[in-house]
Amino acid sequence: MDSNADIPKSEDVSGGFLVNIFTNPLNLFLLSICAYLLYKIKKSNDEEDEQHEPVDTGLPPMKKRDLTVAQLSEYDGVKNERILIAVNGKVFDVTNRGKNFYGPGGAYGIFAGHDASRGLAQFRLDKDVIKDEYDDLADLGSADLESVREWEMQFLEKYEFVGKLLKDGEEPTDYSDEEDTAEEKNKDD
Repeated sequence: MDSNADIPKSEDVSGGFLVNIFTNPLNLFLLSICAYLLYKIKKSNDEEDEQHEPVDTGLPPMKKRDLTVAQLSEYDGVKNERILIAVNGKVFDVTNRGKNFYGPGGAYGIFAGHDASRGLAQFRLDKDVIKDEYDDLADLGSADLESVREWEMQFLEKYEFVGKLLKDGEEPTDYSDEEDTAEEKNKDD
């Protein structure tokens, strides 16, 4: 008696498995859902990549300077083509790399020309998180403050640092020495 006679051959198992997948209506339904979800994930990733691609605005790099909350509000992509956002006391130019995302009509457009720290920390996109005066974030908890620091690090990696957001009565930093040094370095190259 052949003991291997009762063991199905691998071709029979794999062929039967595939036949079972494509002939069972429930399996076909689940397979179509998986295909749809993969399509949505791919499409979402493509759209996200498009939003973060640099946009050629033709604007020269902005000279470093500190801004008050009132001065920052002028750079909202509407009053001024340039878009600036403050995060944790630092001001960033997001015009080229984040215009589609932070500009007018963008997903985070509410932050253009404002201090976005509170909204980013609390994952909120409503007008209540936007302040018309310097926001020291003193009322935020440690988890929210840590979140703000993480956002600050991401902005430092992605966007051009412009200067700091000034508190009332605070004197601006003189960045002219840094710019002169950068210009001399570029001439030497």
